[in-house]
Amino acid sequence: MTHQDTTGTAGTADPAPDLWPAVDELWSRLEATRVHPSPENLLLRILKLSEEVGEVAQAVIGATGQNPRKGITHTWDDVQSELCDVAITALVALRTLTPEAREVFEGHLTRVRERPLEPPA
Repeated sequence: MTHQDTTGTAGTADPAPDLWPAVDELWSRLEATRVHPSPENLLLRILKLSEEVGEVAQAVIGATGQNPRKGITHTWDDVQSELCDVAITALVALRTLTPEAREVFEGHLTRVRERPLEPPA
């Protein structure tokens, strides 16, 4: 796996400069085809995360051969793909909740990065 350094001049990393336009595009496509009213629509998009996380678990079980009836049914690439689906689904759900999804996410990410690794003494 390669890592590309995309650190900007301000010292912040932007790993995917097209990420937020893509999230907006996916959100717009879903909004154009939705069949449920807004509050229910938001809940369903948040619940979709559970389904995606379950698919990650299924892929891990399949990649490690933990189901003796099935053996190895997935690869670690499948796990990676499913994890990406979780991230995308979460970002689209966040965008459904607020049009300021990027700002909300980046603010939260900053707070998480500033957390100390050690518990306070």
